[in-house]
Amino acid sequence: MKKVVKNFIIFFLVFLTLAAFLSLYNSPLDEPRKVGVGEFIDLVNREEISEIAIDGEKLEITLTSGELIESQKEPTESLSTLLNNYQVAPEKLEGVKTEVKETTSTMFWLGAILPFLLPFILIAGFIYFMMRQAQGTNNRAMMFGQSKAKEVTPQNQKNKVTFKDVAGAKEAKEELEEIVEFLRNPKKFTSLGAQIPKGVLLVGPPGTGKTLLARAVAGQANAPFFHISGSEFVEMFVGVGASRVRDLFKKAKKAAPCIVFIDEIDAVGRQRGAGLGGSHDEREQTLNQILVEMDGFDISTNVIVIAATNRPDVLDPALLRPGRFDRRVVLDLPSLNDREEILKVHAKGKPFDSSVKLRTLAERTPGFSGADLANLLNEAAILAARKNRKQIAVEDGLESIEKVMLGPERKSHVLNKREKEITAYHEAGHALVAHILPKSDPVRKVSIVARGQAGGYTLKYPLEDRFMHSKAEFIDDLAVLLAGHATEKEVFKDITTGANSDLKHATALARKLVTEYGMSETLGPQTFGKKEELVFLGREISEQRDYGEKVATMIDQEVSKFLKKAYVTAQEIIRKERLSLDKIAKTLIEKETLEQKEFEALLK
Repeated sequence: MKKVVKNFIIFFLVFLTLAAFLSLYNSPLDEPRKVGVGEFIDLVNREEISEIAIDGEKLEITLTSGELIESQKEPTESLSTLLNNYQVAPEKLEGVKTEVKETTSTMFWLGAILPFLLPFILIAGFIYFMMRQAQGTNNRAMMFGQSKAKEVTPQNQKNKVTFKDVAGAKEAKEELEEIVEFLRNPKKFTSLGAQIPKGVLLVGPPGTGKTLLARAVAGQANAPFFHISGSEFVEMFVGVGASRVRDLFKKAKKAAPCIVFIDEIDAVGRQRGAGLGGSHDEREQTLNQILVEMDGFDISTNVIVIAATNRPDVLDPALLRPGRFDRRVVLDLPSLNDREEILKVHAKGKPFDSSVKLRTLAERTPGFSGADLANLLNEAAILAARKNRKQIAVEDGLESIEKVMLGPERKSHVLNKREKEITAYHEAGHALVAHILPKSDPVRKVSIVARGQAGGYTLKYPLEDRFMHSKAEFIDDLAVLLAGHATEKEVFKDITTGANSDLKHATALARKLVTEYGMSETLGPQTFGKKEELVFLGREISEQRDYGEKVATMIDQEVSKFLKKAYVTAQEIIRKERLSLDKIAKTLIEKETLEQKEFEALLK
């Protein structure tokens, strides 16, 4: 409505401007004085006329004084006939310049009609434009239920992605090879009575390359690719989501064989009947339409649906049954070799110093996803540019790892002498206990330079990737977490808030040992508690207790027992190795940062 009013005002102002211009053009002030035939004859007889221009029946007369006047004669009468009728002597016209203007019919009609036609054209154009605006609004309203999916055709080679561009994920690519082969040669499967899976669900943590892998399938198969987010289906108007699903599959069937990629499908695919919106919720209608389109009465379409989610536990069972998403491809966090391959892909186009080894960066980034590794190299390039370097050095890569893990270095966070000493002993306690305990990961770096929310940090990670952890490793990790708190109490006879984060992590880990991992000797190999989620709200906010108050008390006692045992272990190491602790802390106060080689040299 605001746009219509704005257009109306603009057209009205243009119309007024043109009308004012035309009125000035035809202003009476600028028109010549009109005289009768008798006065014209008197002027001729007095020889006061210098020039006469004949334009049809109109006489444009220029006096010797320079004044311009007009007179009128009969249309069928010439000027000479007029002068003869009034017996004007020929010598009176000897010094008068006479000119006859040719008036075309086109100029005549334009001069007569244009002042009336131009406003009419403006008004007609304004009405047409307003009607077109209203029609466009109606069309947009009718297009509200159409799909917003973006199509990538095989001809679009600019952004084409193939399996060569996806590093790691070997098993996932092998699973998807059949999809590619089916899109290339469907008769190979149909001739044997085989049916390719209609839906493939890509499951994995954020940043592991689910969307990239789906694009690679389309690029490898050289097939049309429709991609849309699950949240784009749902609107506040009832039926819009289902209408968009129908429109999406209608377009896909026309382009078949093709791929439809639905990112974050858990936005519409959550379990039905668990929300607060009732059974006629808009999201549920959208999900029902997806179910029908994927496995309805039409079974002849060659449309493969690939969906991605990091929450497969909340999806509706009907969505995961055979005939719909009957193949699940899991993408884990990359291993050491995969991380090195991913770094090689993202290192293209970035100039590295000869001393940089991507294997070293891969070893220092356990638990990083593909997106994290891409961000890591990007941060390294930014750091190198900030230091006016032409190539990325080793220290840029190592510093970017800490920046991605912990946050940027807070140079403005200046500690006083007392706080700096407490932080140094706190981090020295973590590092010392981690170095002494046999099941703990080796210490790679100790620093009291603030990063992110941490006042100091101790980096430790294993020599190789591990997928299973033993009880002894967890117990040593608890001792390392509580070592900072124990060091403060042992050295300064007081404790600070610096161990707040350590205590949270230690308590959470100890509770998992009891309730999830079954590592409590008293309670035995058993899990406790069942987490439930309100699907409508989208997060875990409640836990169903499948045990009584007596067991709850025992769980608390076991958690406390794990923590106390770990705390005692840390205290004993700190008291026994007090000289080494002091040496580490003093070096940290002096240098602020210790790398692995420097740290190990202090303890030899």
